[in-house]
Amino acid sequence: MKINTGRGTIPLITLIGIWSISALNALPGLAVSPILGQLSQIFPHATELDIQMLTSLPSLLIIPFILLSGTLTERVNNIRLLQIGLGIFAASGVLYLLSDRMWQLIAVSALLGAGSGLIVPLSTGFITRFFKGSYRVKQFGLSSAITNITLVIATVITGYLAEVDWHLPFIVYLLPIISIFLSSYLREASGTTKKISESNRTSAIVAGKQSDTGDFINRKRLVQLMAFYGLCTYLVIIVSFNLPFLMEEYHFSSGNSGIMISLFFLAIMTPGLFLNQIIGWWKQRTEFYSLLCIAVGLGLIILSRSEWWIGLGCLFAGFGYGVIQPVVYDKTTRTASSRKVTLALAFVMAMNYLAILLCPFIIDWAGFIFRVHTQQFAFIFNLVVTVLAAGWAYWKRNSFVFSENTEE
Repeated sequence: MKINTGRGTIPLITLIGIWSISALNALPGLAVSPILGQLSQIFPHATELDIQMLTSLPSLLIIPFILLSGTLTERVNNIRLLQIGLGIFAASGVLYLLSDRMWQLIAVSALLGAGSGLIVPLSTGFITRFFKGSYRVKQFGLSSAITNITLVIATVITGYLAEVDWHLPFIVYLLPIISIFLSSYLREASGTTKKISESNRTSAIVAGKQSDTGDFINRKRLVQLMAFYGLCTYLVIIVSFNLPFLMEEYHFSSGNSGIMISLFFLAIMTPGLFLNQIIGWWKQRTEFYSLLCIAVGLGLIILSRSEWWIGLGCLFAGFGYGVIQPVVYDKTTRTASSRKVTLALAFVMAMNYLAILLCPFIIDWAGFIFRVHTQQFAFIFNLVVTVLAAGWAYWKRNSFVFSENTEE
């Protein structure tokens, strides 16, 4: 079966290979979550700092390795770079299963962050290489959907595995082995696509439609997209971080919190399945409506103590972010030349992990400034910021960041 890319066609197995890379983006740190409550019993001498490093070190190291990977894509064969990253990722899975000391787990977490960071920008880089126009927008949406559905499914699986043995959740880190196998199909398709792209580029130059200029990145537009994406990630990640504490204050069980967070990630997944249609409906106000959805979601979480309304709030917030994420990725491809586009994507995708790391510090800082330390404050503060951001998006709806002109 052949898949239309806007540049030609590629085999379905090649597309599955690209999707498999997207699925891995959700995994770092995931296997540790179900055993957090057990760590103090498994390792009685472990300090709070040890446990914090175990959970945060992968995200911390992903950031520099994303940027390193983006830089290396201009100098190193991308398939080889992908295989190296996948190999490191899979090796960390094996080492996790063999580790029985806290320092070993921390060291392997660093290795996991390095391997994951190397493959993260390649997941979107290959979409940019193979697809064009509305086909590319669709694949960015599907990539985002696959990342989030993998997160939901893997969370459930690791939870059950943790009940059997605390080592077993780390099995999910062996999934890169599948992607290593599929990378050979990416290599074959990359050669064909490169020839087609060079042929089209030569024809365009001869016809006078394109200049044979060097590499470029529009830094101003790239920085704007980085700031917007980082802000949006920060605004919604509060649901994952703070909702369990808020629901505990409301006397809900931890199981209810897990369901709400699963709804949130499922809602992020949903827009990716029909992203082109959403953009067609919302047009120049896509970012504005997306931020409005986030604002409605945060508002519902704040205003009601009913699990039904909180669940609806999680769905609204997740849906809004699920539109923004692939749209930002697609716009990033228009800030750089084909040679530099993976590097540009690396900078944007790094903002996701930076926002995750900074979120607790921003909330603590805001609480200190306003002298408020309730569980509701985080959601109220982010709601106010979201409303302001939505107003800005509406006012600037014709600017590059907030418009939907998809011309190549």
